Amino acid sequence: MEQVLDEGNGPAAAYDRIGIGYKQVRRPDPRLGAPIRQALGGARTVVNVGAGAGSYEPEDAEVTAVDPSQVMLDQHPGPRKVKAGAEELPFADGAFDAAMAVLTVHHWPDLHRGLGELRRVSRRQAVFTWDPEHRPELWIVDEYLPEIRELDHARFTPVAEVADALDAHTVLPFPIPYDFTDGFQTAHWRRPEAYLDPAVRAASSTFAAALRGGAGDGTAPRRPGLRGLGAAPRPPARAGERGLRLPPGRRRGVVTARPPAPTRRRPARAGRC
Repeated sequence: MEQVLDEGNGPAAAYDRIGIGYKQVRRPDPRLGAPIRQALGGARTVVNVGAGAGSYEPEDAEVTAVDPSQVMLDQHPGPRKVKAGAEELPFADGAFDAAMAVLTVHHWPDLHRGLGELRRVSRRQAVFTWDPEHRPELWIVDEYLPEIRELDHARFTPVAEVADALDAHTVLPFPIPYDFTDGFQTAHWRRPEAYLDPAVRAASSTFAAALRGGAGDGTAPRRPGLRGLGAAPRPPARAGERGLRLPPGRRRGVVTARPPAPTRRRPARAGRC
C-alpha cells in the first residue's frame, strides 16, 4: 500500500536533498532498539511517523511507514508506505495499536498538531527525541560549530513539553554509547574524525544546514571550524573524559504515552508502556 499525498515543502524538501545514502550511515543500534520495542509493548499494528528508512521498527508487527519525503520512502523496505506529513495522518481514529516517532518531531512544522495526530490514530505512542535543555552540550558545538546550538534550539522542543502533549507516563533517558552505530549528529562524540566524512555530515539534517556550502547539500564546510578540526583532530581520550562526566554524548529520551482519556486523566497501569 503506497499512498501519495501533497506534503508541502518543509521536511520533505530537506530529506529529498540529503536523504540519499542515509541508510548506510544511519544504521539502527540494538541498544536503542530495546527500549523502543519495550515501549511499543507487543503492538500488532504500528504506524511509524517520520519513518525514514525504517529504523527500529518491530519485526513482529504490521508496520505502516509514513514520511513526507519520497527519497526516504524509497529506502524503506516495507510494503506499507504512505507519503504524508505528521500533522494530517490519513487514517481513522484508533487505527493502530501503537505509533512511533524516532528523531523526527523536531522536523514537524506543527509539533502539537502532529503529536495530537499520533494520539488520535493509535492507542499507545513512543517518541524518541533530544532534550535541548540537557547540559553540558556536545564539545563540537561548544568549540567548533556554535551555529548548531542555534539551529537545535530553534527546532527541538524540551522533552517535558513533548511528554505533556502526549500525556506521557514514562520518560526514559538514553545515554548515547561511544560506539553507537546510528550516525546521527551526536553519535560520534568520541570518534571526532567521523565528522570529517561528508557522508556522515550529509546524513544529519543539522550538519547539512549548518555546514551547507556552495553545493547546497551539507557536504562542504562553509566556515573554518570543521577544517580546523581536520587539521588537529580532538584526541579520543579527551572526548571520552567529557563523556564520562555526563551520560555519554547528549541525553535523549524515549517518551511513552498512554491513550488519551475521553473525560479525565487516569493513572498509568503498572508495567504498561
